[in-house]
Amino acid sequence: MNKRPVETIMGLVVVFVAAFFLYFAYNVSDLQVVKGYNVTARFLKVGGLNVGSDVRINGIKVGTVVGQQLDADNYEAEIKMSLASNIKLPKDSTAVIASSGLVGDKFIKIEPGKASEFLQDGDVISNTKDFKTLEDMVGEIIFMVTDNGN
Repeated sequence: MNKRPVETIMGLVVVFVAAFFLYFAYNVSDLQVVKGYNVTARFLKVGGLNVGSDVRINGIKVGTVVGQQLDADNYEAEIKMSLASNIKLPKDSTAVIASSGLVGDKFIKIEPGKASEFLQDGDVISNTKDFKTLEDMVGEIIFMVTDNGN
């Protein structure tokens, strides 16, 4: 009967340590949604981009995809992003849907522009490049090779 309190205390210690490691792993893994100002970009193809995907500049996470919907008027994918408030993007920046390798996760790559005006909360990034699937890239290569200069 004397084992039960010791086993209970050790069980609670194990649960506490496991919870601490989960909390630590979550904070270190960069899974949190970046809080800041919201901007929107429109694409024809998003290629598997999901809510929660990263928004990166030069490979560094500066934001998170917080929403996506289909525009009923022109059938474009409307992607809403939350960008860190300390990141000031020029209005002529370009948003590109990219992939981490052939089958890697999709993310939005921001290519900063040179304009003197900056994007504000609720603005739309007008310069976008759609996601290119492997089939699209192979088709372009085949077209370039088979085109006889015409």
